Amino acid sequence: MPGAVVAIQTFGDFPLGFHPHLHILVSDGCFHDNDMFSVSSTVDTKTLEQIFRHKVLKMLLKKGKITQDMISLLDKWRHSGFNVFCGPRIRPGDEEAMENLARYIIRASFSQERMTYLPEEAKVVYKSKDGNEEKVFEALEWLAAMCSHVPNKGEQMVRYYGYYSNASRGKRKKHDQDDIIPSILEPDGSSKEHRKNWARLIQKIYETDPLCCPLCQGRMKMISVIEQHEIVKIILKHLGLWEVKARLPPKTNAPQPDVHIDKSDSQVPPCEDYLFRDPEYPIEAYI
Repeated sequence: MPGAVVAIQTFGDFPLGFHPHLHILVSDGCFHDNDMFSVSSTVDTKTLEQIFRHKVLKMLLKKGKITQDMISLLDKWRHSGFNVFCGPRIRPGDEEAMENLARYIIRASFSQERMTYLPEEAKVVYKSKDGNEEKVFEALEWLAAMCSHVPNKGEQMVRYYGYYSNASRGKRKKHDQDDIIPSILEPDGSSKEHRKNWARLIQKIYETDPLCCPLCQGRMKMISVIEQHEIVKIILKHLGLWEVKARLPPKTNAPQPDVHIDKSDSQVPPCEDYLFRDPEYPIEAYI
């Protein structure tokens, strides 16, 4: 079971603007029931960015906040508008690094040390984090900016998932196991080496060896990976595998039932270009 702590933030260096983003503490692998922890391989942040963008736009479209035309316009941007950054791993026992990161992800929308109030002018001077830039706000404008970052009643800005959820922690506390630090199992190799084991993973999941020749039962060897659509089409046509006849449905002597389908509340997308299809990700994301 993995674990994550997600802090929702709506401000940047200067709290006047609305800058929604997520700060996430996520386990660098999965916890086991036998007090062990398996470390994951390297995370592909580019693929993670594509998945994150797809999920957010899908949610906004479902809620009616954006349209399909807006999504088509966003697809033409040179930059996706989203960014995923993965920081360094924090080892168990590094309490200073844990405290600094935890304080950072749940910090307030502004810092009193960087704020100066001018009562004579009814203005607020706010400095950037590095101290090289400062902005002046009217007092009412500053208060309005602060109110825009106050969460709604009952809204949770910090959320816990998986191993760090309240339910999981409650079970461990019940068995007096909440303070146990699991033993770490490092990955057996790099992500490149794991990708070489794709045939073994397919055999493990689907119980068939993709490198076993169906004719002579000999061991096949991968020569190259062909991704060009036209070349794949030519090869399959040459082998007679491009057009495969569909299997006929079984015959029945029973009369056809009179079935009426109510499509008034259908979940089927209205067109093929609808966002609710999954985007294409590199195959490395699944291996």
